[in-house]
Formats: sequence, structure tokens, C-alpha cells
Amino acid sequence: MLVAVLQARMSSSRLPGKVMRPVLGVPMIGRQIERLKRARAIDRLVVATSTEDSDAPLAEYVTGLNVEVYRGALQDVLDRFRGAADAYGATNVMRLTADCPLADWQVIDECAELHQRSGADYTSNIVERSYPDGLDVEIITRSALETAWREAPDGPEREHVTPFIYRRPERFSLAHLVQDPNLAHVRWTVDTAEDFAFVEAVYEALYQAKPDFTTADIHRWESAR
Repeated sequence: MLVAVLQARMSSSRLPGKVMRPVLGVPMIGRQIERLKRARAIDRLVVATSTEDSDAPLAEYVTGLNVEVYRGALQDVLDRFRGAADAYGATNVMRLTADCPLADWQVIDECAELHQRSGADYTSNIVERSYPDGLDVEIITRSALETAWREAPDGPEREHVTPFIYRRPERFSLAHLVQDPNLAHVRWTVDTAEDFAFVEAVYEALYQAKPDFTTADIHRWESAR
């Protein structure tokens, strides 16, 4: 079973509360979930947030969307992911982050297909980046996740979940989803107020006419501005 774990919290250091900021009247995480639900490869979607009181409104909102919520440690996100994988019987775990409201379900499905075809421990489009920052997808086997959970030291390798795996290609088999042209320089993630304003502009321009607007639609709109 491929369980997609969407990592989210309210206490973002650069733009606090960004995941609940409204985009066309709907919290940003709700817009992202709407897009993620179009992915055929995802068997189950779970939002992983913390047990902090500040994340209670986020958990309540997501539950109201009939999406599963797993709550765990704020800083030890690797432990949170492992807990979600265990709770929902994952054989493979997809890592997604809630600062990517323009997530592309087609890229998600392509990454999942490569993961299955390659038999890799870890498959992503971020290590050898050619996709815009904001279309990030990572998939890891349950066994690789368990190894990382047991062995990763405190610090960045627990906060960011996957570096313990992709930094050790001698231990784990890696597969890389790449595209041509290389668009690694393009930024569609949300870390700042300026990033959020861009996402708002995309939705205002495209959503009403085509709620399932694609990456190609965004490129055409951006090029015409």
C-alpha cells in the first residue's frame, strides 16, 4: 500500500500559519489536498502534523475534509512519518509537504510508477532536480524508513525525514525522476509572502475556468504575464 504522508504544521518560521491561509476562500492545504486526490497512485492520504496545541485547528480542518490525520513529534518528523506509516499499514511511503499547493498529480503518478518499476528503496524528483521547486515527490520503502528511523541521529536527518537515505547510496538503491527541459530554477513552493502571492495569482487566473489546471497551464500563464 502506498500511503502519501503530507507533512504540515502551523509554526512555520518564515510564514507562520501559511498552510491555513485562504486561497480563493479555502485554506491553502485544502487546495493542495484537492490536487493530491487526483493522483491515481495514492492508496491513502494522511496529513502528519504535530501534537502541539497550535496544530489543533489544522488537524480539525483536515479531519473535516475526511482526510486522515496523524499527530506526532514537532521536531522529530522522521518519527512522525514512521508513526503514520505504522498506523496505516504502509508498504511504501510518499513524502509530500504542505508548502506545495501547486502539486502535480501527474508527476506524483510518474514517480510512483518509476518507484514500482525500479524496485528502488528511494525514488524522487529532488535529488537530481529538474522539476520546479514545489512539485517535490519522494517515495521510500517501509524497510528503508524503518532503518532511517532506527539509525538517524538527532538533528537535520530526523527533521527532514529522507536525507539519511539519499545521502547513503552505498546502502540504499536510489531512482531519480527527471524531465527535459530542466526547470530546477523555477520556484513554486511557499516560504514567503511573495511566494504565497504568486500562488494566489495562479489560482485567481486559472482555477475558475479549469479547477484541475496543470503544470503546463501554469507555465503558459506565467510566460504570458
